[in-house]
Amino acid sequence: MANRRAVVTGASSGIGQATVRVLRSRGWDVVGVARRADRLAALSAETGASTIACDLTDDAAVAALLAELERTGPVHALVQVAGGARGTDRVEDAELADWQWMYDANVLATQRLVAGLLPLLRRTADADGHADLLFVTSTAAQTAYPGGAGYNAAKAAEAMLVRALRQELNGEPLRVAEVAPGMVHTEEFTLNRLGGDAVAAEAVYSGVEAPLLAEDVADVIAYALDAPGHVNLDLITMRPVAQSAQHLLARGPLRVRPVE
Repeated sequence: MANRRAVVTGASSGIGQATVRVLRSRGWDVVGVARRADRLAALSAETGASTIACDLTDDAAVAALLAELERTGPVHALVQVAGGARGTDRVEDAELADWQWMYDANVLATQRLVAGLLPLLRRTADADGHADLLFVTSTAAQTAYPGGAGYNAAKAAEAMLVRALRQELNGEPLRVAEVAPGMVHTEEFTLNRLGGDAVAAEAVYSGVEAPLLAEDVADVIAYALDAPGHVNLDLITMRPVAQSAQHLLARGPLRVRPVE
């Protein structure tokens, strides 16, 4: 299938930006979507991707995005990366504004995109055999941890949306995939979560040998999209080797136990 076009959200940094680069390197046409037009312009100049500035929590902005996508051609894949975390408060101390933002950015924005893009994806699937909806959630959707309740809840809600959607689309040639990364060292995720405290953000990764990078997640996303059309990767959970579980993180060099 030539000239496949993917819409990648969260494209101004981190996993979204890396996904734009990887898909472009694999021959995809890409529309990168994010709020920050200046960063999108730089990414477009670097990769040749098209870009559209859009706040996915704004109904009018999403309507304009959908109209532009409709005008400019078919859509073969939605890669929903945009979202994020704010704060590490305990439940009793939570800033409700942070929790509201996390739900808006991770759940309601996803619903808007799915509802708006499904007609375009169905049209493509009818013509070309299949189309894709791929969502980047988090291992935070799978396991709760102290200080993570707001993000746990938002990502779990997004994950349930994805899993219900897959069942609702049963019988249609539409693949619904979920990629759930563990610790990923990106430039902004933890920094934003901790209110811009760069020292605290770097401490999260201190001593961890080879945390995942955005490019690692982007490679998995590209693999899922490029898999044969009859193959659906329902859920891919990925972590660095140093993170055996959400709560079990090795700090320091990874070493084989000595043989006695």
